[in-house]
Amino acid sequence: MSAPSTGTTAETEGDGRTGRKIVLWRHGQTSWNLERRFQGSTDIELTETGVAQARRAARLLASLKPDAIVASDLQRAAATAAELAAVTGLPVEHDDALRETYAGEWQGLTHDEILGKYGEQYAAWKRGEPVRRGGGELETEVADRAAPVVLAHADRLPAGGTLVVVSHGGTIRTTIGRLLGLESSYWEGLGGLSNCCWSVLGEGARGWRLMEHNAGTLPEPVLGDDD
Repeated sequence: MSAPSTGTTAETEGDGRTGRKIVLWRHGQTSWNLERRFQGSTDIELTETGVAQARRAARLLASLKPDAIVASDLQRAAATAAELAAVTGLPVEHDDALRETYAGEWQGLTHDEILGKYGEQYAAWKRGEPVRRGGGELETEVADRAAPVVLAHADRLPAGGTLVVVSHGGTIRTTIGRLLGLESSYWEGLGGLSNCCWSVLGEGARGWRLMEHNAGTLPEPVLGDDD
């Protein structure tokens, strides 16, 4: 299994840009998360708890002294990013390529409703098969749109710089899988992120590697993984 070229391999060591970090931060809690309702690209706002989560996490992430923030334009991610911007004074660049997976007929359904109506499709997806959930996007298509945006912003960082990407559970997982060079059938093995938790990729001589996963708090239940 060969890793895709990311422009961050040993050949970049001489240009002074190594040691960069990418923090992939999931948005705070929404009412649909609590209901285990698949959000996908539906634009759902944060709950009061979600805002408080974002505010707390922002104080922690600010200690990393990030150089740049980029976020999905959906309001749950944009509002989460705004809390970090308020603490750091950094601007937020929004990009619709960082939105959650479009999942067609699955969107708005609860987990139990999806199992009842699309049980075979759900099982195939969990097995790692390429599935257009609800007639929507493949996970590889999500990575095709999101990963290049993350890399483009990372390429602007100074040596040792840190980029914070504020996005969604499914999009973060597929982006991590792509940047690590994992085959898509193994992406599910990365597990989900709890609301307002994050993962950290660090740049080494052979590309990006996973330094932390689902960090930020004591372990909490993962609600609404892909949304």
